[in-house]
Amino acid sequence: MTTDVNENLLAWLKDAHAMEQQAEHMLKAQASRIDHYPELKARLESHLQETLGQQELVEGCIKRLNGSASLFKDMAGRMTAFAQAAGGITQHDEIVKGAIAGYVFENLEIACYTSLIAAAREAGDSETERICQAILEQEKAMSSWMLNHLPTVTRDFLVRSATPGQKAKV
Repeated sequence: MTTDVNENLLAWLKDAHAMEQQAEHMLKAQASRIDHYPELKARLESHLQETLGQQELVEGCIKRLNGSASLFKDMAGRMTAFAQAAGGITQHDEIVKGAIAGYVFENLEIACYTSLIAAAREAGDSETERICQAILEQEKAMSSWMLNHLPTVTRDFLVRSATPGQKAKV
């Protein structure tokens, strides 16, 4: 059984849409619980707005290829994000683990969009290639921000957790 380039591109765009749904729910869940790390909260909320825009852009690419987003994949992404958020709530160092997980997730997105750009180029779909390149730049910026701020989040957590009466978790 063979699958042509356009079929693969469409399937991977549906995967990207589900991935952005997962990102939306993870960002909302994490940002909503943060009280003591305002810079991280603000950046997560800013990236949430980018993520919502990315969902729309990817959905537009899917529609241009005569497809529709996969309800199953989108639901699976939401359920995964919920499970990740629920698991983090029980961790005393949720803020640090959440920041690390956020960095890892951004790099997953970077890899996916890098692959989508190559697939769109191979398919001759310059519009999808352009859109994925723009999204890739946003993901790279967020990944870089997360990596650069991991030491600060970690230090702030350690200071707060060592200070009597301070809440360090989020």
